[in-house]
Order: sequence, then C-alpha cells, then structure tokens
Amino acid sequence: MQRKRRYFSLLLFLVFLLYACLGCGATAHQQTESSASPNATPTETVVPVQTEAPTPEESVPQPTETVYPATEAPPIEAEASPAPQTEPPAVHFTVLEPQADGVAEKRAGKAVIDYSHVDDGYVMVQKLKESSKRFKVQIKKGGETYTYNLPETDWAVLPLSLGDGKYNVGVYENVSGTKYASVVSVSFDAVLSDPFAPFLRPNLYVNYQNAPQTVEKGGELTAGLSGPLQKVDAVYAFVVGTLNYDYVQAATVESGYIPKLDRVLKVKRGICYDYAALMTAMLRSQNVPCKLIFGYVGKAYHAWISVWVDEEGWVDAIYFDGVSWQRMDPTFASSGGDDETIKALIGDGKNYAEKYSY
Repeated sequence: MQRKRRYFSLLLFLVFLLYACLGCGATAHQQTESSASPNATPTETVVPVQTEAPTPEESVPQPTETVYPATEAPPIEAEASPAPQTEPPAVHFTVLEPQADGVAEKRAGKAVIDYSHVDDGYVMVQKLKESSKRFKVQIKKGGETYTYNLPETDWAVLPLSLGDGKYNVGVYENVSGTKYASVVSVSFDAVLSDPFAPFLRPNLYVNYQNAPQTVEKGGELTAGLSGPLQKVDAVYAFVVGTLNYDYVQAATVESGYIPKLDRVLKVKRGICYDYAALMTAMLRSQNVPCKLIFGYVGKAYHAWISVWVDEEGWVDAIYFDGVSWQRMDPTFASSGGDDETIKALIGDGKNYAEKYSY
C-alpha cells in the first residue's frame, strides 16, 4: 500500500514539472518578438524609410536656376556673331618723279639742260648760279614755242607737250628791257615711250612733288574707284564743292604765278589756275592722263583741264549726258553755280580755244 502511494506522489510531481516547462517556453518567445533591433537602445525610435516626394520647399529651385535631368546637358546658346567690319578702301597714288641723271645734258657756266628722259616726255633745266637777272627757257618744235620763267637754282621740269619730233631747248638771260642773250641750247629728237607721258608727271606748272597733302587727298577721294571717269567725277565734285573763287587774287595776281598746291588745298580758295592745277595733280597721281590747258573762253584768258577718254580721245568735256560730252569746268562750275550765262559760256566747248597744254 505504501508502495502505491509512493508511485502516485511521483506521478503528480512529474505532471507538475511538465506544466512548468511549457509555461517558461511561451514567455521566452514573447520576449524575442518584442526585441526587433538587437542594437536598439531604450531611447531610439526606428522610423520606416521615407518613400514620399519631398515637400515643395525642398523641390522648388531658385528663380534664376534651371534644373536638368542628370543625363541631359543644358542647351548651349550660340554667341551672337559680331557685325562684320568693313575695311575702308585702300588709298593708292603714284608720283612719277622726274630725274636729272646727267646721261644726256648740255651745260654752260650759268645753266644746264638735262635731256636724259625725253622718251618720258620731259627735260629739266637749272640755273647754276644765283642771279638778279631774269632767265627764260624756250622749247620749240615746228612753228610752236613754249616760254617759261626759270626759277632760282631749283630744277625746272618742263614737259614735251607737243609729242614726238625734233625739239630745240634754249636758256636765255635778260640783258636789258625785253632783250635776252642765249646762255645754252640743245637740239634732239624725241620719241615718247607713252603718248600720255608728259601728262602723267609733275612739272613746273603742276608741281605736286612737294604737295603730299594734295596727293593724299586725291587718293582718298578715288579710293575704291577703278574707272577714269569715276575718278574724274570724284575729284571734280570735291574741287567744285570745296574751293571758292578768289576775286581779290584774280585782280592782283602777278605774271609768273605758280600755285602751291597744298596751300590751295588748305585755304580752299583760288583762281582758275589753282582749280585746274589742283585737279590735274590729283588725277595724274591716280594715273589718269590729264592736261592743264591755258587758252581763251570767249575773250577771257582762262585755265581748265582736258582728260583722256578711250572712246573720244582728249576731250575738254569730261562727262556724257547721254547725247553729247559736256564740259565740267571746275572754276566756272564753282563760282557760277546755276547761273545761266555761265552755263551758256561753258556750253559744248565751242567757246573754248586752247593755246597751251602742260
């Protein structure tokens, strides 16, 4: 009996022990679930990863910015090309300077004649000593004679305006009144290398060797122009529009007057000789054959120009109005304006009578 009680007590103990083990397992499982982060401290709060769009304050760029996707480059604005700068036309001019080479010359004690370049249409004459007496030079061909006053000591360039042929050049010294004695003379045959040669170079009456401002201005006026008549028109318009006729000078001018071209350009006034010489110098320096003409317009002694035109030859009129060549007399055009009397005098050239050309 006592043995049965002992077994029954043992069985109760085993049942109690089993129940106790099952209760401890449940409590341990609950504690594991509540500890999701093994490193979390009691003060940490684990927040889920943010997947929503940022707030408007975070996504709006500054007003001057533009946000581009990472794979898209911002457009490159083409820089405005600077406006093309037009270079002014180049200024060109030519001064064919005469030379006294001494290759062919004739001299005496008081003067020398250099005729080394007769093929270029000129001779050069010089006084060898200063003298209070007047010296003159005469150039003769056929029955025509050109007479010049010889300046003191400087070389005088004298054109062979009469073209090819046999010339005689003589220097004369004044002895009394209107009487002159021969100093030196020479004769020669001239064959011009270019029929325009005498009218493309400076000479005593159209001296632009020492007139750089005149030559430069001629180059400026004709820059970019190719045709001779275009150049004539540009120079003519400038002279007529710039110079004023000097009536005081016209009333007091002395015999032997020769224009100083740069001075004429500066003071902007002169007489017919000044107008014509200024135009002639500018055109010759542009390789445009041009004659300085002295002669008569009606009964008045006058100076004007003549220009070579391929279609017509030498013409005193230098523009074509569609019907006939019309004269462009720089002096009358400047001083006469729209005066009908002046226009009638200019006319078609019939009132002009040439006497000398230089």
